[in-house]
Amino acid sequence: MRAARLIRMALLIQSNPGLTAAALARELEISERTVIRDAQALQEAGVPVRSERGRVGGYFLAAGYRTRLTTLHSSEAETLFLSGLPSALQDLGLSDAAATARLKLTATLLPSVRQAAESSVRRFHLDAPAWFREPATPALLPELARAVWADRAVKLSYARPGRDGAPPSAVARVVEPYGLVLKAGTWYAVVRIPGEREEHDGGWRTYRVDRITALGPASRAEEPFVRDPAFELAAHWEAHSAAFARTLLRTTVTIRLTGWGLRRLPAVVDRAAVADALASAGVPDPAGLVTLDLSAESEDVVFDQLARLGADAEVLAPAPLRARFRERAAALAALYQADPQEAELEEAEDQR
Repeated sequence: MRAARLIRMALLIQSNPGLTAAALARELEISERTVIRDAQALQEAGVPVRSERGRVGGYFLAAGYRTRLTTLHSSEAETLFLSGLPSALQDLGLSDAAATARLKLTATLLPSVRQAAESSVRRFHLDAPAWFREPATPALLPELARAVWADRAVKLSYARPGRDGAPPSAVARVVEPYGLVLKAGTWYAVVRIPGEREEHDGGWRTYRVDRITALGPASRAEEPFVRDPAFELAAHWEAHSAAFARTLLRTTVTIRLTGWGLRRLPAVVDRAAVADALASAGVPDPAGLVTLDLSAESEDVVFDQLARLGADAEVLAPAPLRARFRERAAALAALYQADPQEAELEEAEDQR
C-alpha cells in the first residue's frame, strides 16, 4: 500500500514540480507529516526528491530525473489501456494521436506487462451511446475541443429549445469553454460567461454541443483566459446534473406502493425524485403499503412511468391523474374480458 503511494507521489512531483506538502497531502489523502516522511523514504530509495522553502517553494525532482514506466504493474497497465473511449476520441479528432500514444507506451513496457495491457483491449470494449440511437458527432466538436485545450474564449451561436412547442431561438454569447462531457452518447460543453461571474450561478452554463450552430474566436482572445483554479469538471457536472434534473420536476403526485412497486420505482422514474420522496415517506401501513409524494416532470410523463408498475402503484392525487388511470384500467378490463365462446365452454365444463 505504501509502495504504491510512494510511486504515485514521485509521479505527482514529476508531473507537477513545486507541489507543496499541503497539496500532496490532499491529493494522496494523507497528513502533511506523512508527506514529509514519504519524501524522506523516496530519498533513501534513490529518488532525488528535494524540498524548497519560500513563496515559490515545494517539492521537486532533480533536473533531468524521470521515473520509468517499466515499474507499472500488470493491473495498472490493463486499467490504463481501458481509460479511453474510442468513440469519444474519434469525436474529438484524437483517435490518431491516441493510437500513437498507445504504441509509444506499449514500446516502453516490460514484455509481461505489455501482454496484460494488450489482453485488456481484446477483452473489454466501452460503448458510450445509448441503445436505439445512431450516434452523430457534432460538426463543431473538434474545434470546440481545441478551444478547451487552449483555454481560448470563443463566440458561439446556440439554438435554444422553445417551450410548449415553440420553435428554437438563436442565442449568441462569448464564453470561456472549461470542459466537455459525454453523457449517454451526447456531448455537452461546460462554459463560463465572463461578464456574469459575480451572479448567483457564477456565470456557469451547460450547452448541448449539437445545438451550437456557429463557433469562432472571441475578440481580444489572443491570450488564454484565466481558469478558476478551484474548478473541477467532474464535481461541477455531478452537481449540475442533480440540480438540472430537479428543475424538470414541476409536478407532485401522491402514490401508494406495494413492496414490489417500491423496489421497482427507481427503475421507472428519476432517481433524484425517488431519493427525495423516500426521505419524506411515512412508515408502511398494516398491509405493507407505502404512501409518498413523488416529484415528476409532468402528469403525462408520470402517467407513462407509473403505468409500468401496474397494480403495484396506486395514484391518490391529483384527481385528474387518478381519473386517467381509472379510465386506462377500465379500457384494459374491457379489452381483456372473457370471450363469449370461452365463457360458454367454461360453463359447459362446470356442468359436467
